[in-house]
Amino acid sequence: MSVTIRNMVDGDWSAVERVYAAGIAGGSATFASETPTKQDFFATRLAELSFVAELDGSVLGWAAATPTSDRDVYRGVIEHSVYVDPHATGRGLGSALLESLIERARGLGFWMLQASILPENTGSLRIHEKAGFRRVGRRERIGFMTFGPHAGTWRDTVLIEKRL
Repeated sequence: MSVTIRNMVDGDWSAVERVYAAGIAGGSATFASETPTKQDFFATRLAELSFVAELDGSVLGWAAATPTSDRDVYRGVIEHSVYVDPHATGRGLGSALLESLIERARGLGFWMLQASILPENTGSLRIHEKAGFRRVGRRERIGFMTFGPHAGTWRDTVLIEKRL
């Protein structure tokens, strides 16, 4: 098993979208009900902080970051996502992606990484805690689910962060 973490490129979109769609379908990864367009996805992510994980030549995971705010005082704070194909969990891809993101963000001068994770997403919470993230709090009824098994309900998220 040979895992490669590399910068995400335009040609990775079909695999990235497939993994993202699987996360959406699982119901515990995001409030999004559908994947964005390729143009919208790449326009909102920081190219230098977007990675894919390849296992034996197949893209099976991705991580990407967005600025938390366009206000200058928050220029060093980013929000990130990590997605792994459900058939490839437990192989260290999520941790490898997260570690690559942390190291690159540190090298680029970012000082804080944060994410909001649905509490049922225990795998994501576990890899973040292993990487040194701390739970800041629980945001109650912060997002309204419009699809899946939780459609029509307000959902909580766990806010996590890591200072670099």
